[in-house]
Amino acid sequence: MIQLVNISKSFSSQELFSNLNFKLNGGNKIGLVGRNGSGKSTLFKLILREEAPDSGEIIIPKGYKIGALKQHLEFSQNTLREEAALALEEEMKYDLYRVEKILFGLGFTQEDLEKDPLSFSGGYQIRINLAKLLVTEPNLLLLDEPTNYLDIISMRWLKTFLRAFEGEIILITHDRDFMDSVTTHTMGIIRRNLSLIAGDTHKFYEQLKANDELYEKQKLSQDKKVKELEDFIARNKARASTAALAQSKVKQLEKMELLDDLGFDATLKFDFNFKETPAKVLLDVKDLSFGYSPEKILFKNISFALEKGECLGIIGKNGKGKSTLLNTIAGELKPLRGRVDFHTTTSYAHFGQTNISRLNPKNSVIDEIYVGNPTLSAASVRGICGAMMFSGDSAEKKVSLLSGGEKSRVMLGQILARSVNLLFLDEPTNHLDMDSIEALSEAIKNFKGSVIIVTHSEELLRRVCDRLIIFSKEGAEYFDGGYDLFLEKIGWEEEEQVEKVKTAPKVNKQENKKLRAALVQERSKLIAPLKKEIEKLEKFIMQTEDALELYHKDLIVASNSGDNSKIMELSQRISKNESEVEEKFELLETAQNALDELMAEFDVKLAELE
Repeated sequence: MIQLVNISKSFSSQELFSNLNFKLNGGNKIGLVGRNGSGKSTLFKLILREEAPDSGEIIIPKGYKIGALKQHLEFSQNTLREEAALALEEEMKYDLYRVEKILFGLGFTQEDLEKDPLSFSGGYQIRINLAKLLVTEPNLLLLDEPTNYLDIISMRWLKTFLRAFEGEIILITHDRDFMDSVTTHTMGIIRRNLSLIAGDTHKFYEQLKANDELYEKQKLSQDKKVKELEDFIARNKARASTAALAQSKVKQLEKMELLDDLGFDATLKFDFNFKETPAKVLLDVKDLSFGYSPEKILFKNISFALEKGECLGIIGKNGKGKSTLLNTIAGELKPLRGRVDFHTTTSYAHFGQTNISRLNPKNSVIDEIYVGNPTLSAASVRGICGAMMFSGDSAEKKVSLLSGGEKSRVMLGQILARSVNLLFLDEPTNHLDMDSIEALSEAIKNFKGSVIIVTHSEELLRRVCDRLIIFSKEGAEYFDGGYDLFLEKIGWEEEEQVEKVKTAPKVNKQENKKLRAALVQERSKLIAPLKKEIEKLEKFIMQTEDALELYHKDLIVASNSGDNSKIMELSQRISKNESEVEEKFELLETAQNALDELMAEFDVKLAELE
């Protein structure tokens, strides 16, 4: 497997990594987290040898094949099928079924196979690159934001594909639910170094918090000791009778390895400003229909009433009309039929990708936030800028100099500044990092008004949506329930079409239900002891590592005081515990791989019953 040894990397005055070490073990599927700008994409470039480290070594075994998702577009074939088939190895070059299966999973249709790759939109062209990568079957997949431009159905398919993938994966994504559903480990770039644990992002951040708290306690204790030594030296160095003793304290102080201050990232937290309203129903939609022509109707006869405090999610495949429905309700587009009635006290804000053009290119980020609400204090505006990742001088940047993603965040910041009781949000998590998405989810949950949201994030749908409008092959329909209830009662019809079987045998649904229940029961029985073993091993590792932290602290104290017997005792304990941790990590890896294989095996069996 690949190994990074003492890697350091800087760009001008910014140091990204310092003596970074990492070893990728077989079967590891790692979620790579870290704030924007921490160096995640640079780490990928180092592994791919597209960038060179300032110091250190990257070891990649001979014959170990690494595949990475390419963002640049370069197609040479006349049809989609032929373009994707270019990625097949010589011995697999006639395995077009595999190519088509992957293309269908990523949202392409049978008719698309004969189209020119260049005829697709930019988002679908990125999907072609993703399909070509998945076809190659490398040992290691490096995936940098693979869910960009994927709709919810393609994302669900990709989750299943990656869980069953037999090689290693390092995944960068701001979609926390997607990451946690695929990965076995979480690794973070924290303070210019790497921290790796077995488990999901929630476990990672809990462990990080616990480690930081312990470090802070150790630093407080050390700071107190340093202060005592400095005070003693200051009081006694001038007197002849105590000068020698003061000098010994100077030497003791010089030998101490001083702990640095932890550099904490600002905690992102923001709230939408709620405008009070006596209304129970803020919005009433009746028989709403829209189409760009009578032959192309995107949706028809949509009716619902949105009460204060409710959140309605609009979901479905790309290109079906989700954003168009939101824009029609918000008054951006004129419906063919039907009406949208707002309560007289309703005040709304609309976040949409098309609204970006309304930003004034001559204004700074701060200016545009003030456009949202000129009555806000300077401190409040700065706070919103920070929440949208424009801290310090970056808040003074002109809109004309911002990227598309940055302009999107300015638009979201404007909405945060306004006093409203109804929010229209079209893919608000695009261009936000994981911490910002978490803060946004909490802000939506805590908002006292109503929300209509278009999103492909299953986690966000589960957390905030009370009801849904689902775009499917037959158009759009209203569903009175949350996302999990929708999956249980209806589910995605497109998922049933991913496997293209021309002569599908008739199935007994009742029998399938029984077989499915039996499989789920068998799976639970088999994975229960593995999960128990994994939890036991993880608990032992965490407790032992906590003990090691304390032993290392005691060793510093013993070393400073010259207590040789204590040094020997602690060194033996540390050596013993480190060996135990290493042994348990190997057992943990074996158990986790067994669990992953078992889950993948049952995923395939359950999929066959769909």
